[in-house]
Amino acid sequence: MTYVWLGLMVVFLIVEAACPIHLVSIWFVVGAVVAGITAMLGGQLWLQVLLFVLVSCALLASLWPFVRKVIKPKIVKTNVDGVIGSEGYVTEDIDNIEAHGRVKLGGMEWTARSVSGEPIPKGTLVKVEKIEGVKVFVIPTKTKVTEEVS
Repeated sequence: MTYVWLGLMVVFLIVEAACPIHLVSIWFVVGAVVAGITAMLGGQLWLQVLLFVLVSCALLASLWPFVRKVIKPKIVKTNVDGVIGSEGYVTEDIDNIEAHGRVKLGGMEWTARSVSGEPIPKGTLVKVEKIEGVKVFVIPTKTKVTEEVS
């Protein structure tokens, strides 16, 4: 039985090496090592299987939450998602009924609409709440920008 556990350990190591997301079967490698040592010491088959299952499950249950935090990718806002929450100022009066309005956000001009539906005058400092297509939906944060709006 020692060779069976050794073979299983090698198979689990190959599976671990082949997976792009690591730490998939390492728990079973350790379980197979413990079961193999038990077999070398003359332990019964039921004890070997029991130790394999217990060790593998214990490692999986105790270490998986930690491992998930470590290997979890950090999602960084890019492109359009980075615009949500940013502040800019109105360069053309926003009027949802007339379907016009523009804001300047970080050097770029966007077509804008008011979240509340209320008109927002030119020069108002606004914050982006959401984006639909190529339009940003904004809410006013201050009545007028202190710098001159061109």
